[in-house]
Amino acid sequence: MKGETILTVDDIHCGYDGVPVIHGLSLTVMEGEIVAMVGGNGAGKSTTMRTIAGLMHPTAGRITFKNDDITRIPAHRIVSMGLSYVPEARRLFSKLSVRQNLEMGAYTTRDRAEINARLDRVFDLFPILKDRANQIAETMSGGEQQMCAIARGLMSAPRLIMLDELSLGLQPSLVDKVLETVVEIRNSGVTVLLVEQLVQESLEIADRGYVIQTGAIVHAGSSSELLASPEVRKAYMGM
Repeated sequence: MKGETILTVDDIHCGYDGVPVIHGLSLTVMEGEIVAMVGGNGAGKSTTMRTIAGLMHPTAGRITFKNDDITRIPAHRIVSMGLSYVPEARRLFSKLSVRQNLEMGAYTTRDRAEINARLDRVFDLFPILKDRANQIAETMSGGEQQMCAIARGLMSAPRLIMLDELSLGLQPSLVDKVLETVVEIRNSGVTVLLVEQLVQESLEIADRGYVIQTGAIVHAGSSSELLASPEVRKAYMGM
């Protein structure tokens, strides 16, 4: 445990068009942690993230961020409260430059000096983006686009950033680099909730983890406990 609880998801139920996807899911994130939510494709990981981010709302249950009930709060207000979401598949503004994409992430402030300070911070974290600042986003490699998407999420100066399937579509050689960046983000003072299909790789950088299957948590514990669990190793790591 690193600090006080920053996020609590308490017994949420949600779905699409009346079809249940998440069934009574609960989790907590402590300030200063990397927490990994892992599981197979279609398990409900991204739906959980979208619900926390306010892009959809649960039919039951409660979500608390920094002691504030955000269960029914719209997404743009949740960002301004300090919770940022980087969705899967990057979702960049493909025709805009890297700098323009990053500045879009800072829409919660109009202070030019503050925006420039945030740009400096993300350029320190991702030097390649400083070199590519005037390049059109869609012309960058997949790995560079992923770095840009993460950096855009950091431009709102979040206390907690949720990262959804960072490895999706990346060459294996780039996955380690992206996951190293997650550790750097935590070390910079931002708490991280990470969703990944790469169970072993994400648990190796996380403090704790939750294993989700068909919309419910089936295992939870420290990363070392989950990595050592015969059930988790057999079901999710092919061991």
